[in-house]
Amino acid sequence: MSVPPRAVQLNEANAFLKEHPEVLFVDLLIADMNGVVRGKRIERTSLHKVYEKGINLPASIFALDINGSTVESTGLGLDIGDADRICFPIPGTLSREPWQKRPTAQLLMTMHEREGEPFFADPREVLRRVVQKFDELGLTICAAFELEFYLIDQENVNGRPQPPRSPISGKRPHSTQVYLIDDLDEYADCLQDILEGAKEQGIPADAIVKESAPAQFEVNLHYVPDPLKACDYAVLLKRLVKNIAYDHEMDSTFMAKPYPGQAGNGLHVHISLVDKEGRNIFASEDPEKNEALRHALGGVLETMPASMAFLCPNVNSYRRFGGQFYVPNAPSWGLDNRTVALRVPTDSPDAVRIEHRVAGADANPYLMMAAILAGIHHGLTNKIEPGDPIEGNAYEQLEQSLPNNLRDALRVLDDNEILARYIDPKYIDIFVACKESELAEFEHSISDLEYNWYLHTV
Repeated sequence: MSVPPRAVQLNEANAFLKEHPEVLFVDLLIADMNGVVRGKRIERTSLHKVYEKGINLPASIFALDINGSTVESTGLGLDIGDADRICFPIPGTLSREPWQKRPTAQLLMTMHEREGEPFFADPREVLRRVVQKFDELGLTICAAFELEFYLIDQENVNGRPQPPRSPISGKRPHSTQVYLIDDLDEYADCLQDILEGAKEQGIPADAIVKESAPAQFEVNLHYVPDPLKACDYAVLLKRLVKNIAYDHEMDSTFMAKPYPGQAGNGLHVHISLVDKEGRNIFASEDPEKNEALRHALGGVLETMPASMAFLCPNVNSYRRFGGQFYVPNAPSWGLDNRTVALRVPTDSPDAVRIEHRVAGADANPYLMMAAILAGIHHGLTNKIEPGDPIEGNAYEQLEQSLPNNLRDALRVLDDNEILARYIDPKYIDIFVACKESELAEFEHSISDLEYNWYLHTV
């Protein structure tokens, strides 16, 4: 995980500018607490300076709520004079933005203290510190995300989304048929441009499938032996989808539950661990008897309630849950069972892995991954047993026991001693402060439903 020498990074910039003389600008990007990409745009002539000296951004970028306002109770705003930190490029993330009319590139950044140490409140750094614990065990983390999203019309109805008209038929889709190829055909140009754009940006996306709601799709990313890079790809993929959709006169949303009565958007992740000899330590003809797998599952199940605020970080996140939509609401595991929280695919002994199925597409991938890996490490090092796997429909066998609202999730996170050993308590305080601020604003608002129910009836 060491940062390459500055000369190596400069070679990356030189090679890119030489290969792309048409590029006029470079967007410098950094993902905030909510996974929202922020940053600066520079001219190409300034790129070398960025690689040599970095750029300044305020530390308060990691204390922003979902509306982009600084939450002062985090202590990262006026309390420190809204001071800058320095951001450096993440190697291997420099690429063109295929949707731009004026040739533009993009580059992911990560924040550091002035003295050079990584800044503790950067979500990427939160994850890096957890990953270090696996480095100490001689284990490499392999990971791949599956990201769901809706294409939506650019015209809302009373502020609410609606499916976009098909570019082929001109009709709005109403199908809820999962994996339906015809629905892929309806939006083929947009979806193909997403895959081609991903290829151009080095994002390992190889498939798009139709999901179980009108104009809902899922992009599958390849396995990579670096969880930080896997999260980088997920962040960049979101940005790509949004911009390609806009190019096709549509919007897209990763909101956890945009439509009542339809499936929400999930963010599943597949994880395996490889030892120094390159062997998957979860590999087994009989996964139930693999101790490493069992202990990893046990740790994730034990820490799942405390992880919910990272997996489902918004008020809307909890509207996804319900058995009819394949969203687990209790800690559970099973073999090739899509009704459980942790599914263990059994198609190949060498490819045994954990599929975590709880998080929403609105989660910050870095924080989500940090919480899951903390659970895996806790389970491995403390030999936590997961109990027996669930067979059949988990929703009929288990009562809802995970936090089912943001306030409860924040309380459980704030009180948890296990996650505090992996994620800096100072960061947990910042995260909780930001989310409690959003929650307070939400609870002080008055919904349309309240007016409909109470304005003339009480």
